[in-house]
Amino acid sequence: MIKDYEDFKKFILQSTTIDLNAYKERQMKRRIDTLISRNKYDGYDSYSQAIKKDKKLMEEFINYITINVSEFYRNPALWKTLEDVILPDLISKFGENLKIWSAACSTGDEPYSLAMVMAKKVPMNKIHIYATDIDEQVLAKAKDGVYGANSLNGLPDEYKKKYFEKMGDRYYKISDDIKRCVEFKKADLLKDKYPTGCHLIVCRNVMIYFTEEAKLDIYKNFNRALVNDGCLFVGNTEQIINHKDLGYTFDKLFFYRKVQGI
Repeated sequence: MIKDYEDFKKFILQSTTIDLNAYKERQMKRRIDTLISRNKYDGYDSYSQAIKKDKKLMEEFINYITINVSEFYRNPALWKTLEDVILPDLISKFGENLKIWSAACSTGDEPYSLAMVMAKKVPMNKIHIYATDIDEQVLAKAKDGVYGANSLNGLPDEYKKKYFEKMGDRYYKISDDIKRCVEFKKADLLKDKYPTGCHLIVCRNVMIYFTEEAKLDIYKNFNRALVNDGCLFVGNTEQIINHKDLGYTFDKLFFYRKVQGI
């Protein structure tokens, strides 16, 4: 019997391999309690029995707890820094075939934004962005490449006109040329193997949900995944206070360079 939240965390780890201990407890417990109430279950035990039997209910749970909030070109000033400063420097040092990883990519807005920005710098046949997320539902949506108009609010018009086809009044479909630049794969930042030899890692607005211990492990793993002088691009609320201890130097605001392996 699942008596309390501690038992529920153990059940989820066994059932999905997702370790809820790595997430901030108050925040995550509140989200899960809300989901249980919304689905009209009376507690952790009855809800656990339900998601064990119902695949769709389990998919809904995973989609809900992984907090998929994304949009194209989020925080435009930072994307301009990437376009005007970071990418030209990386290309000058490492060439046009940059290895780019969009970690916790959600519905694909971020890696597709990367592809569009990269297409201003190098031929599209040289762009390959590896994009990962823990949630298979959002990865399926990313592969479809169809988005509501609100997702494109921050995207410059030049990209909208060049790479999107309007579908009715509310939706846009991204071009196949951009889709071909991105490879999507399911992966868990907390337990799966990281790629190596990355020149740029983009992981934004995700770390805020993790505990300090989990964040420390992930930043260390990002360091190992980057080449020397490779760059980590984080969200605008995710400044890395102890970046020097983790082998990074502060480059521009929310951009960190690997200076040493750890």
